[in-house]
Amino acid sequence: MLKQELEDGQASLADPAFRADVLTGLATRPRAIPARWFYDRRGSELFEAITQLPEYYPTRTETALLEAQAGAIAEAVGPGRAVIEFGSGSSTKTPILLRAIDAGAYVPIDISGDFLRQSARALGQAFPGLPVHPVEADFMRPVPLPPMIEGMPRLGFFPGSTIGNLNAWHAVDLLRAMREWLGEGARLLIGMDRVKPVEVLVPAYDDAQGVTAAFNLNLLERINRELDGTIPVDHFRHVARWNADAARIEMHLEALRDAAFEVDGRPFSIAAGETIHTENSHKYGPNGGRMLLRAGGWTPTAEWTDPQGWFALVLCEAQPIRSAP
Repeated sequence: MLKQELEDGQASLADPAFRADVLTGLATRPRAIPARWFYDRRGSELFEAITQLPEYYPTRTETALLEAQAGAIAEAVGPGRAVIEFGSGSSTKTPILLRAIDAGAYVPIDISGDFLRQSARALGQAFPGLPVHPVEADFMRPVPLPPMIEGMPRLGFFPGSTIGNLNAWHAVDLLRAMREWLGEGARLLIGMDRVKPVEVLVPAYDDAQGVTAAFNLNLLERINRELDGTIPVDHFRHVARWNADAARIEMHLEALRDAAFEVDGRPFSIAAGETIHTENSHKYGPNGGRMLLRAGGWTPTAEWTDPQGWFALVLCEAQPIRSAP
């Protein structure tokens, strides 16, 4: 009796947007659930483990690029800016940027509240003179920036090629929203993953140790935990594939056998071989990346890449919008 009451209480406290996205995603065809719901505490911990895997090149490549170009980035950005990081996670790359540019404040934004506060405390201890203002929010929706940075010049920081998780129209919408939140004259430093050989791409999202598989399957476990789900998680497997036409890695959860289950009291079923699409990771060439940024209202002003050309850091400015060439 007590166990059932606790479970009912947990379901009632679930994020309404999470519930809506899951129920809609399971009911539509093809099935799909937005990737942002990976990041409960367990999902955030698993993603941090992914970034340490030998197959996962993006984190180490971008980190090395930040370290190598810190001086050039600082010169281009200038001191005293409030750094607003979208999807901050553990903020592992952030200290490189903060040390380089002599930031005036730091605003980490993340959907995972516990993880956000833990990371913000650690970063505050590492930079005792830096004001740190964490914001628990889903940056796919309007984000209220703290009033303490009002009037400060701003630098948006969007590393990790997270922009690649979005379809082009959603990516443009987000970039335009960031421009509105940060204001005209703001800068944006964004990481963009490049197209590269499939034999490099696929293992980065399907590692030998199975950490990415656990990360993907944790979404089903989260649904069971928070939405009274009865999904038989062991009936599913992680799948990563390269979609050349869309220039993206896709992650899916594939049913190994027919399964029937409930979520939030609603019945669902899936046949063996069918999938739930959980994530995209789009890869951009130089021209495509710059076009995307311009469509989102950002003018690229500088760009840095690693020696192999696998990853790019692009600095942009929210310049006045012109009505004519």
